[in-house]
Order: sequence, then C-alpha cells, then structure tokens
Amino acid sequence: MLENVIKTVQQYNPDADVDILIKAYEYAENKHEGQVRRSGEAYIVHPVQVAGILAELELDVATIAAGLMHDVVEDTDTTNEQMINMFGVEIATLVDGVTKLGKIDYKSKEENQTENLRKMFMAMAKDVRVVLIKLADRLHNMRTLKFMPPRKAREKSKETIEIFAPIAGRLGISKIKWEMEDIALRYLEPEFYFDMERKISRRITQRDSYINGIISKLKEKIQVEANIPCEIYGREKNMYSIYKKMKFKNKSFEEIYDFIAVRVVVKELKDCYGVIGIVHTIWKPIPTRFKDYIAMPKVNMYQSIHTTIFGPDGEPVEIQIRTEEMHKTAEYGIAAHWKYKEGRIDTNESDMDKKLAWLRQIMDWQKEVSDPTEFMESLKIDLFANQVFVFTPKGDVIELPTDSTPIDLAYKIHTNVGNTCIGAKISGKIVPLDTKLKNGQIVEIMTSASSKGPSRDWINIVKSSHAKNKIRQWFKKERKEENIEKGKELIEKETKKQGYPLGDFLRTKALATAAKFLSQASEEELYAALGYGGLTMNQVMGKLKDIYEKDFGDKIKEEKLKQLKENQRISQEGREQKKEIRNRQLVNVTGVDNILTRLAKCCTPIPGDEIVGYITKGRGVTVHRKDCPNAQRDMQNSSKELVEVHWNDINVNSSFDVEVQIRGYDRRGLFGDISRIFEDEKSDLLSLNARRVKDDIAIIDATFEVRSKEQVRKIIRKLKAVPDIHDVFRISK
Repeated sequence: MLENVIKTVQQYNPDADVDILIKAYEYAENKHEGQVRRSGEAYIVHPVQVAGILAELELDVATIAAGLMHDVVEDTDTTNEQMINMFGVEIATLVDGVTKLGKIDYKSKEENQTENLRKMFMAMAKDVRVVLIKLADRLHNMRTLKFMPPRKAREKSKETIEIFAPIAGRLGISKIKWEMEDIALRYLEPEFYFDMERKISRRITQRDSYINGIISKLKEKIQVEANIPCEIYGREKNMYSIYKKMKFKNKSFEEIYDFIAVRVVVKELKDCYGVIGIVHTIWKPIPTRFKDYIAMPKVNMYQSIHTTIFGPDGEPVEIQIRTEEMHKTAEYGIAAHWKYKEGRIDTNESDMDKKLAWLRQIMDWQKEVSDPTEFMESLKIDLFANQVFVFTPKGDVIELPTDSTPIDLAYKIHTNVGNTCIGAKISGKIVPLDTKLKNGQIVEIMTSASSKGPSRDWINIVKSSHAKNKIRQWFKKERKEENIEKGKELIEKETKKQGYPLGDFLRTKALATAAKFLSQASEEELYAALGYGGLTMNQVMGKLKDIYEKDFGDKIKEEKLKQLKENQRISQEGREQKKEIRNRQLVNVTGVDNILTRLAKCCTPIPGDEIVGYITKGRGVTVHRKDCPNAQRDMQNSSKELVEVHWNDINVNSSFDVEVQIRGYDRRGLFGDISRIFEDEKSDLLSLNARRVKDDIAIIDATFEVRSKEQVRKIIRKLKAVPDIHDVFRISK
C-alpha cells in the first residue's frame, strides 16, 4: 500500500522526498502495533489509505506524512514534542492540528458540533492542509462504514452530509464531496439508494448510445472542423444530486434527464468560448440554463461554462466546457493550488489568501457569536448556500448568498455604506430594500450622511450573517438605553403571556444567573442584547424557566398536579355528560320517551349491533349486545325487567370504544403489523394488552375507537389477514 502512495506522489512530484514518507509509515506502524479496526484489519491500514487519498489530491510530502501519522498522538503515548524532534515543526504542527479537531468534550450534541466547526475553521485559518487531512480521514472512515453498527453509521452519515461534505464543497474538492454524499445517502436512505442505483444503471445503459452520438458529433465539429484540441467524455452525476432534485424540487425519476453530463476539456481559455459557439450552432440552447462560471467563478474557485441544449429528439443534455487547469481545480479545489519546484512547495500566498477570504470573514464574526444555534444557522447560509453574483455601477462583481437583498450588498461593500443606506437602484430603477437580488443585475446603493441608521426590521430582511452581525453591532453601540428598555418590555410581556409570576420569575438573582450563562456581563447587558437582537427570546426564557423550576420546583409540581386533577375531573364530567346526551340520541326504548339510557361497558355495543335492554335501579336502561354473556344471564333471571330497545336512525358524529381479542403465533414484528392496521384505518388504539400461553400462542386484547360497525368489520377482516394470526373476535367482560 505504501508503494502505491509513493508511486502516486512521484508521478506529480518526481523530486519528492519519499524517505520522509517511509520514515513516517514505519513510525506509525510501530506506534499502532497491536491495534485493529472494527473490520479486523491492522490499524495501520487506515492511515495509509488516508495518505493515499491525500496523494490523489496531489498534496505535498509534509501533508501526506502527517496523514500517515494523523492518529499517532491521539491514539498512542506519543507527545507533540516527540513528533517535533522526529519530524520537525511543520509535520508535527499538522498532526497536532488534526488531533485537536476532536479532543474537547462539550455540553450538548449541538454545542459539540458547533465547537468542532469552530476548531476546524481556526485550523483552516492557520493551515488549510489540516482540514484536508481531516477530510481524507473522514472519507476513508465513510468507505468502511459497513463495519459500524447501523445507528452509528447513520450518525456518521448525517454528520458527513451536514458538515464534512459541504466543507469539501466550499474548498472546491468535488472529488471528495461527491463520494462522501453518495456513501452517506446509502446509509441514510438505503431503500432509495439501492432502488435508484438499479434505475440509474438501466437508464444509463439505455442512454449510452444517445450520449455517444452527441460526443461523436462534438468531436467531428470541434476537433476535425475547428481544429481545437480537446478531450470529450460523459460524466455520471452523483446519486445525492439526483436525490436532492427529487426531494427538494419534487421531481419524479422519469422527469430527470441529466444523469450524464457531457464534458469538454480544452487547452486554452479562448477555446472555451469557441466551443460554446460551436455547441450552440449544432443544437438550440435552453436560455435559462446557461451559466458562465469562468467570467464569474463560484466562491469555491470552480470555473466552467454550463449550457443545457435540446439534443437529438428534443431531450435536454447538459454540456460543461472548461480548461485542463479549471478541470483540476474543479476536482481538487484548493488542493490544486499547491505547486512543486525542485521538491519544495511553492504557493502563491496572495492568491491563497484571496481564495480563503471567506474563511477570514467567518473567523471575524464567529468570535462575537456565543449561541451555538445562531452560529450553525449562519454557517448554513454563509458557508453552504448557493451564491448570487451582482455588479456595482463600476463593474465590480460581488458575490452574496442566494436571496440576498440590496442591504446585504451595502454591508458587503462597507459597514458605513450599510449603516447609511437609504435605498437602492437596480438597472437605474429604485427598488424596495427587501428585493431579492438576481444574477447579473447592476445594483447601486443610495446612502445619506443624515441617515438615522439601520432599521430593526433589517435583521429579518438580510440573508448574510455578515450583514446581520453589523446591524446588531450598530444597535448595540448606538442605542444601548433604548435597547435595555425594549429588552425589559419584551421579557416582561413574554413572562405575563406564558403565565409566570413576574416577581419570582424575574428576580435579580435569576436574571444575573441567566446573564452569566448567556455570556452577558450584567442584567442590563442581558436586556440590551435582547433589545438589539443579539439574544433571542427563546434563549432568555429557556434559561429563566430552568432557574425558576429549579428554585420553585416543588411548588410548581404541587400546583401543576392540583390543576391536572381539576382538569381531569372537569374533563371526565364533560365526557360523561356528552355520553349521556349521545346515548339518548342513539338508543330508543320502545313505548317510553325521555328515559335515561347507558351503553354497557362489558360488551360496548355500537350502532348496528343487535341489542337488548333492562332497567337498572336509579340508572335508567342499560343496553347490551344480544350476544353478551351478561345480557343472556339477565334475560334468564326473572327478577330483571327487560325492555325492548332499538337504535335510532340518526347520524351521530361520535366515536365508540370496541374491544377485540386477537389470537396468533407469537413472532417478532407481530405488534408492529397489528399497530399499522389501526394507523391505516385512522383508528385510535387505546390499549394493547398481550400475554403468551403454551405453544408460543399470543393472546392480545386490543381496545380502539371506531365510528361505525362497518369500520369494526373492516379492521377485524384486516387483522385476520395478518400472517400468523389465527382468530379475531369482539369480546365481553
């Protein structure tokens, strides 16, 4: 395995110092001796595979050596000082960076996820190679998920979809991103994954000749007639992108055509535009599906021209056109920007800084965000969202998150431009400040020195976390007294609304404790933060509730129990009254008007059952099913006064309790099969009591609600059809 890694490195960097890789391998093998993975393989297999992934990204020797030893400090007795002595500061720092990404234990899962992201960005800001190693580590772990327990595999897959794949995408490493997404989908949605795998395989086989025809036509026109050197091939789209189209765009499988995109890779930039001209002369383009990511690159450095054309037979086909350098960047992202000269890494620092400008911005505002939820939501917008590109009147291209507004643009240009913004023009026409910007628009921000500053409504209008943060800063600084009063007013109003006693709930001690927990210096700072939007009402009320319930827990429980009992009493009385009224409507005693009737609980008759009634002293007439053992016994008892009863022919919108007994073979999944029938029939299952008797026979008594005799028959019929159920019948107690 190590030989394969070395061969890969020597292909793109012939002068590489492979001795350091051999030394790193031997050191890691020695330190991990005796350790095995869940698969049963020696542990050293994992770091070597990680190094192989890094070599495929064509990274420098120091990064690959660190990949070989990335678990040495964490999983063995090796110290950082020993690493420095053995391998030097650069490699030791990379290993230390990877080790620190998973070391700290936090209070909640959400905080743990948030803090790991913070650490990851800090590591990226110091040296992005640390995160590249982490991504390679995660990718190999994903490749071996089959050896993990199912629950753990799903957890890892969810984390990968939410964090690691988007980070790989933000760094432009589509090669890793796509593989991570597809593996994660396999464990999160296995039925969908394997069904789609079969369908896509069949569809691609059917479309092979179709796509090959398009490729042949392009080769003839581009290579032969136009004499433009190029490589043309079909590329399958990853499964997860198809899944997203079906789930989020509500498309059926049959509506998706672009399982395969045709890619044209040329030598020079000018040829990209030459090829797009040729493509559009052969087939008609779909106007809304043309994107020039060369003129306006994506934030992750991706460059390519995308066009979707009406191919032969009118089927849409996507064609991507790019240079070899753009293709390398598309596959390897930021990793493609390491260059080699005489065995030494030679990076263009200003270019790298430009590529990671978004990271510095995240690092700036994340220091001021104490709430994990807010941090995660901001990341989803700023880090993982699609982008929109707009122009300033001077022709500068500004990138913003999708659905951004002119206010977002104003703050992106400069904080002062945002704070003094009074309006905006798009293509010379004045537009509302909440207008959603679209690609290619020319946007002019109107400002005024006499502006009173941002409006509080802007917090809910802007899309980017950068703009939200700047608006909050302005209110925090400029209107502190106003914010304190507003915060007080908001929290007092919410406390009254939720029914808490104002004096006990907003005690000075409680407010001081909540302020400290929410990283505010004092009670006043807590009110101010709530007033300008730095804290949400849910955060403040959540903590104050915890404090109140801790201090007044016994009193609260006693009051709640008292109230619960009272509510139950009132509810029971109400139910009894409703039943009495319903029963009068349902059952009629022949020859007698306005007499109290009640349905017997032993056999729970419902409209449609054959019934009989007898007079009960002080309780009117009790109505039984005719086949009820109690009723048959009473009919034989001469002292019981029987009366003739019948159901009234009226439509009563009410439900009835029915009890049945189910007998069958006790097997795994039987309860689930039974429960699903009640769910399908929209019948509330009130109780399910089971016991096992000899010969593994299960007897299950089920009480449920129905609206008609026909619904009872239907449910019993379905229950009898369940495998291993022998009999189902209504019972009487």
